[in-house]
Amino acid sequence: MKVLVPVKRVLDYNVKPRVKADGSGIDLANLKMSLNPFDEIAIEEAVRLKEKGTATEVVVVTVGVAKAETDILLTARAMGADRAILIQSDDEVEPLGVAKLLAKVVEEEAPGLVILGKQAIDDDANQTGQMLAALLNWPQGTFASKVEADGERVKVTREVDGGLETVDLKLPAIVTTDLRLNEPRYATLPNIMKAKSKPVAKKTVADYGVDVSPRIKTLKVTEPGKRQAGIKVGSVDELVERLKGMGVAK
Repeated sequence: MKVLVPVKRVLDYNVKPRVKADGSGIDLANLKMSLNPFDEIAIEEAVRLKEKGTATEVVVVTVGVAKAETDILLTARAMGADRAILIQSDDEVEPLGVAKLLAKVVEEEAPGLVILGKQAIDDDANQTGQMLAALLNWPQGTFASKVEADGERVKVTREVDGGLETVDLKLPAIVTTDLRLNEPRYATLPNIMKAKSKPVAKKTVADYGVDVSPRIKTLKVTEPGKRQAGIKVGSVDELVERLKGMGVAK
């Protein structure tokens, strides 16, 4: 069984984002970019399936700028992916556009399982996996904290508001990963050197004939308001009065 793992290049989680002076978006110039943490979990799970003999090949794919080849796709191959696909786009592609491109990749690669992070830490959209499942008409198991693939089926334990839910899916299927699924391995220097010899197929959006024109317009991006200092009250009555003034208590 082939496993396809879509990944995304995002601003490193250790870096504080800066809003552009004109409020049009986030300034990414000269800032460290890295592999989306949820996608690292997806790669780890796919590689573990291969190590168990359940999967035969792990293929990673990303939609993004050319630099993605030398950072996130290299990291993904160093973690154990067999090869990579880069769909180059200098413009940001919305989740629906990404899902459409991934659907085309699925048609070409014919994987038995697609595993991807439940969301990217830059936009927190949490949409691509679900949209891809809808476009392919495949069953989906989202927010996975445990994945058990066996034969033509996969059991996915999901984290839901009320606790845990286990779904039994017929392959091929879509799985999106949650934080507690596994602990991703570290890409060591020897593995990074070996990864450079693993193939990367370079494509463009035009190669797939998909309309990825934006459907959402960002009007303005602003930083969160600064937290104001708290106050001290002399009594419970004063506290209640202040809460009433804030509309919290009646």
